[in-house]
Amino acid sequence: METLRKNSLSNLSSKLFEVSDAPSSPIEFGSHVFNIQKLKQYLSEKAFQQLEQSINKGTPILTVLADQIAAAMKAWAIAKGATHYTHWFQPLTGATAEKHDSFFGLNAEGVQIEKFEGEQLVQQAPASSNVSSGGIRDTFEARGYTTWDPTSPAFIYNTTLCIPTLFISYTGESLDYKTPLLKSLKKLDHAATEICHYFDKSVNKVDATLGWEQEYFLIDRSLALTRPDLILTGRTLIGHVPSKGQELNDHYFGSIPVRVSRFLNALEKECKILGIPIKTRHNEVAPSQYELTPVFESANLAIDHNALVMDVMNKVASQHNFIVLFHEKPFEKINGSGKHNNWSLNTNKGVNLLSPGKTPMSNLQFLTFFVNTIAAVLKHEALLRASSVSASNDLRIGMQEAPSAMLSIFIGKHLKQVLEDLENVSKGKLSPKEKTDLKLNVIGKIPEILLDNTDKNRTSPFAFTGDKFEFRTVGSKTNCAKPVTVINSIVTEQLIEFKVSVDALIDNKNMKKDDAIFNTLRETITSIKDIFNEEEYDQFKIESLAKKKGLSNHKTTPEALPAYISDLSVTLFETLGVFSEKELLARYIIDLESYISTIEIESITLGDLAQNHIIPTAIKYQNILIENVRGLKEIYGSSFKIHASEQVLILERISNHIVEINNGISLMIKARKDANIIKDTHEKALVYCKSILPFLSSIRYQCDKLELTVDDQIWPLAKYRELLFIR
Repeated sequence: METLRKNSLSNLSSKLFEVSDAPSSPIEFGSHVFNIQKLKQYLSEKAFQQLEQSINKGTPILTVLADQIAAAMKAWAIAKGATHYTHWFQPLTGATAEKHDSFFGLNAEGVQIEKFEGEQLVQQAPASSNVSSGGIRDTFEARGYTTWDPTSPAFIYNTTLCIPTLFISYTGESLDYKTPLLKSLKKLDHAATEICHYFDKSVNKVDATLGWEQEYFLIDRSLALTRPDLILTGRTLIGHVPSKGQELNDHYFGSIPVRVSRFLNALEKECKILGIPIKTRHNEVAPSQYELTPVFESANLAIDHNALVMDVMNKVASQHNFIVLFHEKPFEKINGSGKHNNWSLNTNKGVNLLSPGKTPMSNLQFLTFFVNTIAAVLKHEALLRASSVSASNDLRIGMQEAPSAMLSIFIGKHLKQVLEDLENVSKGKLSPKEKTDLKLNVIGKIPEILLDNTDKNRTSPFAFTGDKFEFRTVGSKTNCAKPVTVINSIVTEQLIEFKVSVDALIDNKNMKKDDAIFNTLRETITSIKDIFNEEEYDQFKIESLAKKKGLSNHKTTPEALPAYISDLSVTLFETLGVFSEKELLARYIIDLESYISTIEIESITLGDLAQNHIIPTAIKYQNILIENVRGLKEIYGSSFKIHASEQVLILERISNHIVEINNGISLMIKARKDANIIKDTHEKALVYCKSILPFLSSIRYQCDKLELTVDDQIWPLAKYRELLFIR
């Protein structure tokens, strides 16, 4: 293994001064995407109108229309070199899934034909009995079905036509992230459009938009292959922090290394072909950490693109002798990776509902959506927190570079003052003077307030950033659909309740619309004003802040996940029709099982690594020291102890570390066996969290001490200083 490590370093040094590829010829954006424009070229005007109706209203697609679309897709895909097709879906594993079928078929005479019809486009039944279901399916009902999502365009990747689809069980429950996402988007559209009609009757559709920020580490593949922990778990379970890490802040926004530029150029080329609108790339805080961000898109398409780009990144990285690490905390005491979700609402008229306008009325519309989003988040903060937890993200949350486990909101003192001014509005009907003062002196000043006074706190979990809310707790591996579905749902519920209150004041109190909106906003602000995060938000005061404000502070996955199946959450999702209680319970079980499995794999991997790599290497070094001591004894005779005292101390220190490692592994194995007897999944997850996870730190500590002691020439694993600095 040490030979492989040294050879890897040698290969790395030979690539340091490679120049980047020459610019390639221009590529058509989305050339491998079968979007609406291409579809329009293949369908009759009537057929295209029917499809638009199905996309916009969610009406079923007739068989005849499905056949026409399938024929068009097939002709286009084959012309582009496609040989297979697949229903591309996003199961609850967190990755994407696909089963490829060729266009090959036989007619009645046994002659080869190219076959792809509406039936294959609309539905497929993959052999999916092993895909996570959280106990939602019995063995005899194990088959799942994928159904076409016409709102997200098909695309060609390599030689396969990929058709974005939903994944549901034999009994109709959703087994993926996309199905509930689409339901939440539809409900949000209706509720938000109803609110928009207070301000603009011509609005007929509201879309949730998303801009994700994908952070990741890029590591030399040859070096990574010397690390079984990196390959099996996505993170380093052993490894001493280098003398230089991110302390100088010299990597953040620094010059991108040549090798990395080659990778990024190739990645962006693939993204352009696939219609993924990558806009920004830059060095992140930690060495070898980078970030990729796209242009904002409709949430469904943005989420599909994020899932796709993660897959593309892995494949392109392999071609450039890299591996991509999406783990939230792959390196101890080094900045972790998140995936900030920037969420907003846009109308069909191009108006961002979370951005102030040029008139008091448009600013009142902004305040309505702004305040209601805050109210929704604070009511369901525990649920929103639960949507972002995992064993890997637990290692990142609460660190100095990451949000806290307390999911509070930061809006800045200037916007907070605006809300306080609104709260002081007189109850009931406003006089013309009061209304004028309010519109001019409070609402009218919002645009200038927002120019430079938002988001000064970069570690706030949920922050308003000028024209959007940024949810920063989401981990870099997380499928964005999970938190976005929750945000959509809680905001929908709040908007529905807001409209009921406004309409009641209009109908029962004979108030004018503006008065009713002002009064309802005032009541909403009063109910939430004490929960805003302070300007002087302090990570070290989280415990007292959470208790003071009545917010949850769940630091681990087993603590946070029960919020998914609380009465509050079940009522929310069942009322909206986004999840059934059965579907929620399934997701709860799947997340707990994933947590348990992750820690179990890590503990087994660490035990193997320590016993098969670290301890033998330490003993090998001990033998070298023993030979050295023997040699000194031969030279110095009875006085050799004076000259060999340090070597003897090192021998003793190594022996102590070996003893501690072996004892830790034995206790960890016993704790794991005891935990695996437990039947209740939540109780088992808690035991893994409290009784097994600590061993990963204590055993690691001893191994890292050995790394500092043992001769570098025989150390078997690539070290942090080798992994983290690409030139």
